[in-house]
Formats: sequence, C-alpha cells, structure tokens
Amino acid sequence: MKGIYILLIGIEKGMKEKIGSLKEIDFHRGLYAYVGSAQNSLERRIARHKSKSKKAFWHIDYLLKNKHAKVVKVLYKNAGKSEECRIAGKLGKTEPSIPKFGCSDCKCISHLFRIKDMETIEHTGMKEFHKK
Repeated sequence: MKGIYILLIGIEKGMKEKIGSLKEIDFHRGLYAYVGSAQNSLERRIARHKSKSKKAFWHIDYLLKNKHAKVVKVLYKNAGKSEECRIAGKLGKTEPSIPKFGCSDCKCISHLFRIKDMETIEHTGMKEFHKK
C-alpha cells in the first residue's frame, strides 16, 4: 500500500537534539505531528518509524531515536506525494513549525508541527493506522 501519513509524536520531556544537517533543535514537552509519505510499502515505513533501533537517515529518525520521543498514533490515507505537502501547508498556517524539518525534497516550510491536541489534525480526513 502507498499513501501519506501523520505520525503523532509525544515528547515527554523537553530536549535538544541534533537533527541531521540541521542545527541542534529545542523540542518542548508536548504533542507533535509529522507529515510524511511512502509511495512504496506504507506498512514497512510506519514500522521503521516506530522502531528505536535504526540508522538515522531522515530528519524524523533522529528525533524518534531519542528516548523521550514516542509515536503515540499514526494516521494515514491513500494519496500521492503532493497530498503530503498540501497537508503540511495546511498545518503550517495554524500550528508552530520546526523550520526545514522533513522537507529537504520539497518547498514546504516544514513537515513537523507542534500541535495543541488531536483535534488539530481531524480536518485532514485521515484514518487511524492499524496493522493488518
């Protein structure tokens, strides 16, 4: 299956993390939404994101390897890559972003947003991911 997804990430304690080629970033305690896509094998991509033992390749890998960051929910829908940027752009209009995070292959300001609560992303039309 291919599609786009939103990882809802809980950060239980404020932290600083070096994210790939980006500078060290301050992450405050709270809930974050990361918008991504997998145009091949969505299930495998999500399983990789949930794993703590992986080589850091994408920006999100650096964040999720930290013991204080945890994927608490995954939402998805079948859609092409352009939908990933559309949703990131929509979130970027109302939610604080982590500049340049997860968007080195597009022109978005970010693909990671600090959100108030789960209701913030209900307008995306995505459904909860359950492993089949």
